[in-house]
Amino acid sequence: MTMDRASQSSSDSPTRDLKVVSIECLRGSAKSEEWSGDMLQSGDIVEELRIGSSPNSMIRFQAPFKNGKSGVNKILQDSYKKKDTSIAVRVRRGPHDFAELQACIVPNDKKQYVLRSITDPNYVVGFLDRTESECFQLQGSRTARMVNELNRARPQDGYVSYPWERRMQEFLPVPCSSNFLSIMFLPKASDRAASRYNDVEDTLARANAWLQAAQSSGVPIVFINIQTESLLTKISGETASSTVNAASLSDLANLTNASLYGFEDYHGVDIGVVRAVRLWYAPIVEEFSIEIKLKETDTKLGFAISRTEEGFIFISSVINGQENLPSTRSGLSNLYKEATDTSRLLVVSRVSNHKVLPWLVSSTGAIRCFDTISLSQKLSLHRHARAPILMHVFLWNPALASTSGGSTRFRDPSPLPDEAQFAASDSDDIGTPQPSAAGEVSSSAGSESTIQRDTAGDLSFRFHDFSISSNWV
Repeated sequence: MTMDRASQSSSDSPTRDLKVVSIECLRGSAKSEEWSGDMLQSGDIVEELRIGSSPNSMIRFQAPFKNGKSGVNKILQDSYKKKDTSIAVRVRRGPHDFAELQACIVPNDKKQYVLRSITDPNYVVGFLDRTESECFQLQGSRTARMVNELNRARPQDGYVSYPWERRMQEFLPVPCSSNFLSIMFLPKASDRAASRYNDVEDTLARANAWLQAAQSSGVPIVFINIQTESLLTKISGETASSTVNAASLSDLANLTNASLYGFEDYHGVDIGVVRAVRLWYAPIVEEFSIEIKLKETDTKLGFAISRTEEGFIFISSVINGQENLPSTRSGLSNLYKEATDTSRLLVVSRVSNHKVLPWLVSSTGAIRCFDTISLSQKLSLHRHARAPILMHVFLWNPALASTSGGSTRFRDPSPLPDEAQFAASDSDDIGTPQPSAAGEVSSSAGSESTIQRDTAGDLSFRFHDFSISSNWV
């Protein structure tokens, strides 16, 4: 299907206004070769179409094309209906430069057919009627069009799936639990009706005091970061009338140090925004796992627990001199001795992989932390059930830890039985021992200011302010 180019050019003006079919780039390539000489660009003049997948069955159509773009579209439509969609397009760029594209015929909207590149499905071209001079102008403006495309190009974003469950199991020391430790301080109410609250500076000062007091008592933690958090709540009455109003931009200056401010929503409901303070901290070295394995003959664990005023659970006493106690076999006694020798507390951060750290300070100033009575009962149940106890403690000296297989272990310098090792386990609990005449009790509870009386039950916890003869289980 070849037409005589001279027959068409005779009807055109002699000023190179020859009508041609040219390439129109519809969608750009995703590859860096889009603007190279091998890729077709808008303004390239179509010289030849070769349809067919094999040389013997290939049909050639050469310019000039009858009816221009409409004629080319009819050729593509007929080929597509015959399921012969493989096509090669040869174009002319300038007087003597040629390029070729291997593509497939695909339908577009409104019964129009376009070509999709075989090597890059993102690259799609169509056809357009132009004069030859217009094509040469487009070809000459290629550099300017590249600059325009560069200015318009924007990275595209999207969502990709991620194996969260597997990653949390593989990469976290405690599966599915973070190493990030924090405590939130709510602003302190300045009256009994809790309608007014102290400012942000007061909340920051209380967070600072809590951290300093915990460190002074021997808790081996370091400061990481501090931030304010906005908590929404519904307010009314005296609270609504006493809060700073945030209805306009002019009120922003009054919010700088306010711990509670309010605004009215579209339904006329007073909404209060409480500015709490979150303090982030971390152990001096790391959290360190200890597994305590139990025997049928164990009647006590060999240690006691207490709680600091700041809400931290710690090992307050151990029984020395009995090699067969769980606390001695596991190496806990040696670690406890290292802590007391350096004026540190052996703080328990997790029991059975569950955090037992303080996490909230209420608007009344009370610290929300874990009850030592229920924790003692849980540990005693472990002893009765002979279920291994997995605890995590805060380390303060890197020399005490060695990393093996992603799990931290404590190496006891003194010879211990075969069970004196720490392996990561999902068991739960800890028990408490009773001292015997042969056992010597070592205690870190000498300072009354570091141990808090537990008020969760009717009776005070047996490990608080205990005497050796009556406070072990």
